[in-house]
Amino acid sequence: MRIKVHGFIAVLFAGGVLLATESSLHPKPAATAQKPSTVQQAALTFEKAVQPLLAETCAPCHNDQMASGGLNLGGFSTPSSISQHRDGWERILQKIRTGEMPPEGLPRPPAARIEALMKFVQGEFEKADRNVKPDPGRVTARRLNRNEYSNTIRDLLGVDFRAERDFPTEDSGHGFDNMSDVLTISPVLMEKYLAAAERIAARAIGADPLPKKPVEAEYHFKHKTIRRLHASTIEAAHRVDWDGEYILRIGLPGERAPDGKPVKLGFWMDGKLLHTTLVETKPSKLEYFDPYSDAELRLVLPAGDHVFRAGFIDDEFVKGLAEKDVYNNKKNKFLNSITFVGPFPAKVEKPSRKKILICDPNSGAACVDKILSTLARRAYRRPVTKAEVASLAKFVGMAKAEGQTLEQGIQLAIQAMLVSPRFLFRVERDPDPTHAGRVHKISQIELASRLSYFLWSSMPDDELLRLAEAGKLRAPGMLEAQVKRMLADERSSALADNFAGQWLEVRNLDSVTPDPKKFPEWGPELRDAMKTETRMFFESLLRENRPLSDFLDAKYTFLNEQLAKHYGIEGVAGPDFRRVDLTTDQRGGILGHASILTVSSYPTRTSPVIRGKYLLQNFLGAPPPAPPPDVPNLDEEAVGTAGSLRQQLEKHRSNPACASCHNRMDVLGFGLENYDATGKWRTMDGKFPVDVSGTFPNGKSFSTPAEMKGLLKDELPDFARCIIEKMVTYSLGRGLERYDRKTVDEIGRKLAASGYRFQTLIDGIVFSLPFQSRRGETGKTEKAVSLR
Repeated sequence: MRIKVHGFIAVLFAGGVLLATESSLHPKPAATAQKPSTVQQAALTFEKAVQPLLAETCAPCHNDQMASGGLNLGGFSTPSSISQHRDGWERILQKIRTGEMPPEGLPRPPAARIEALMKFVQGEFEKADRNVKPDPGRVTARRLNRNEYSNTIRDLLGVDFRAERDFPTEDSGHGFDNMSDVLTISPVLMEKYLAAAERIAARAIGADPLPKKPVEAEYHFKHKTIRRLHASTIEAAHRVDWDGEYILRIGLPGERAPDGKPVKLGFWMDGKLLHTTLVETKPSKLEYFDPYSDAELRLVLPAGDHVFRAGFIDDEFVKGLAEKDVYNNKKNKFLNSITFVGPFPAKVEKPSRKKILICDPNSGAACVDKILSTLARRAYRRPVTKAEVASLAKFVGMAKAEGQTLEQGIQLAIQAMLVSPRFLFRVERDPDPTHAGRVHKISQIELASRLSYFLWSSMPDDELLRLAEAGKLRAPGMLEAQVKRMLADERSSALADNFAGQWLEVRNLDSVTPDPKKFPEWGPELRDAMKTETRMFFESLLRENRPLSDFLDAKYTFLNEQLAKHYGIEGVAGPDFRRVDLTTDQRGGILGHASILTVSSYPTRTSPVIRGKYLLQNFLGAPPPAPPPDVPNLDEEAVGTAGSLRQQLEKHRSNPACASCHNRMDVLGFGLENYDATGKWRTMDGKFPVDVSGTFPNGKSFSTPAEMKGLLKDELPDFARCIIEKMVTYSLGRGLERYDRKTVDEIGRKLAASGYRFQTLIDGIVFSLPFQSRRGETGKTEKAVSLR
């Protein structure tokens, strides 16, 4: 039986459907053989390798009447559809490659037929990409985000300023907060800039006098102005109004047994340990002695809003106390207050003054101009004109006219510098605006800023800027050498904080609040330890140029005693982090990090759905679609009592409309169920054994988290492409467009050839067309699209 449809003859037979052209069924008389054209050859291959498989396997569910998953293959019947509907074809390839299609329960075509289809379509992609005119895209003027602002202030003036505590929260685009299109300036932010510039300039120069009398501020538990984190640690948020030296008194009520040993007291600011000292804990021999004492410290503190913490370090005594005795004055010595007294003049000159006052401003106008021109060149990240220096010098003259010192005048000029658009924005200019849309290389000075804000989230240093000004940054071997130097610099930790912190969502640890009744060990110290582990792990992979596969199965991590105890790992003592080789397969790779496992959980329990979605989105570059409306919530009360979480979710997702996504998503999440909602290893879910076993859509099965990670390693090309796309997005400050596919593919090929070494990814981005060049203004509005 034959039916003519769309120029094809559908031959129905018992085994299925065979598509063929009319000419193949009714051949014409033989003629002189001619070699088919490229277009004809593509059509023949499409008819042979692609069309039959689509018709037999895909079309029954993806057609005009039933477009399952929102995909209708009606327009995918010709070779030209591969370029016309590239997004759809990319999606088809991904579903076939991962084994999601055809779905479970339907017959799977032979591997050779699948390989032939994928090879042909991928070849057509590459052919189309070769014919695409190179387009680097363009980035609008980019405002410094909060992290970039803080880091730039640090490197420009030597002042520690925490913009995240003063400025409004940044908007985010494409997963990152450095996207040019969302970095706008509101009236509120402008007011914050003005206030911050005044404070920062005053701190940098220190020309304003300190108050005549020291100020005292007490934070006490009885006034509820301090937080008890646990028996041996207290914490308070305090604004230090002036840089200077301060007396700090830590209130220590109570006493311990006569044989009590001294204990080490630590004092932290913003998570950084500033000072330690030993304090006595045993009773005094005085008859009427009140069991209360103060530990007094004298430290130089920077101005700004800070979180201060005081606590006993390695305090074994308190671990053996009954809960009712922890705050009993007769049985324990504990902490209950922090008092700040000051400021007093610091006995050493501020490093920021040495950085700014490179000569004595009282020696004359030439020195003032030298100070201002040096500062402005670094603040604006380019050479400055005489007119720009003169405009800044006017502020020095204004201050002098009002009876202020030259140092106060320079302080005022710094204020003006810090609210200038030249400082707040990174602007790249088209050399010839009359030629709309022309592609051109960015200047070497612009390249220096792109590079420094990519790797350091900060301004170019003197070496980088000097090379750019001299036109030597693009000299043979120079850019490679600078990238290597910058990655070795401690400022490259910004990639871990800002790129990895957002890619891996570790920043969200600051806002998660695990249920204290279910997870009593949770607290700021454990949270900070989790963040530190992931940051140090990322930095080690980057600086040691490790393969990207280490993200999935590294046999080492970075721990201190507290986090090691949380993981059940012995032999790690003390608060300092160190590299630890793993002797079991419970923690291999980043998916064993408590940071990742906590941010992908609910406050009260784990979530295989959230964890599965997390992996699809952040590791495999295949985020699932939004869930359908009116999906009922899970019965939380039944979890761990009426059935395990797995049993509840399997019942919950029995809706066929949900199964296609959840079959892929949930199997990944269930593979991590041995970790509770704070990343602690477990074998029971309530009173039910944890079952982590699963089977990927491609038929490969696992029974432990380590085995699942091994299967994910088989998908390393997808994982690598996901990281490439995210890091290219981060480096450019814009979403990726269709014309960026070629760049992503080229970086992917180089990365694979290097064994997926991390620094090959960095080099690939830095030397890529979109990083080195830009397209001139065209007046058209662009919209970023998925490359999947």
